[in-house]
Amino acid sequence: MAQHKNVTLNDGVVIPQIGFGVWQVPDSEVEDAVSLALESGYRSIDTAQGYQNEAGVGRAIGKAELGREEIFVTSKLRNREQGFDSALRAFEGTMEKLGLETLDLFLIHWPVPSLGKYVESWKALVRLKEEGRVRSIGVSNFLPEHLERIIGETGVTPSVNQIEVHPYYQQRAVRDLHKDLAIAIESYSPLGSGAVIGDETVDAIARKHDKTPAQVIIRWHLQEGLIVIPKSVTPSRIRENIGVFDFSLEDDDMSAIRTLDDPAEGKTGSDPAKMAVMF
Repeated sequence: MAQHKNVTLNDGVVIPQIGFGVWQVPDSEVEDAVSLALESGYRSIDTAQGYQNEAGVGRAIGKAELGREEIFVTSKLRNREQGFDSALRAFEGTMEKLGLETLDLFLIHWPVPSLGKYVESWKALVRLKEEGRVRSIGVSNFLPEHLERIIGETGVTPSVNQIEVHPYYQQRAVRDLHKDLAIAIESYSPLGSGAVIGDETVDAIARKHDKTPAQVIIRWHLQEGLIVIPKSVTPSRIRENIGVFDFSLEDDDMSAIRTLDDPAEGKTGSDPAKMAVMF
């Protein structure tokens, strides 16, 4: 069974530092994947309305031989449901699918600035937290200007911003800003959509520690103080990805990985300033 490390968010809520992501996992497959993840020691599950698999995640949680308080569940507001009233309605749908009374963390999935509704959506999340329906609220893919606006207009700072971070795209300046604001960063695409796994530097570090490249990368996230949510449907990799608590990267390993940062070309995902897909 995996050991656990936790992060205390700015509102006092405690989240496991490593979680299990289910992006692109069909609802018909996600129940088994989440069940295996929970059996393997994961205690944080990250889904979203746009993933269309909340029901399967809910089924896995419902049959798990764990207390509800032992499983940290995150979901995200889909783009087409932005707005105050629509966000509240969409949240009720999420809770029905998950079969939960309280959600641990609810995020706005993308700011979609062209839509112009992310501030109203944030106000809806603030309401949900005030009502006790959600323990903690945050955002995903928000740029500094989006954070500044929602904090300025509501006085409420997100607990988390889930953004793309990996050795090829380390976002150092952005992370410094988040540290100043006491916003935890949760890394998605932590392996660079697989691109970093074949890196020669990472492979050498993996051989040095008798670990896989994926384990080295996930360990790097943990030692950088990031929350990380690797995703896989392969049983061996689900288990492998959480087997990162029995070794540590040395200072020279961390320095070597730092040199892999490529701010200009390293990003693999969409640009939050331009993202407008109404999924």
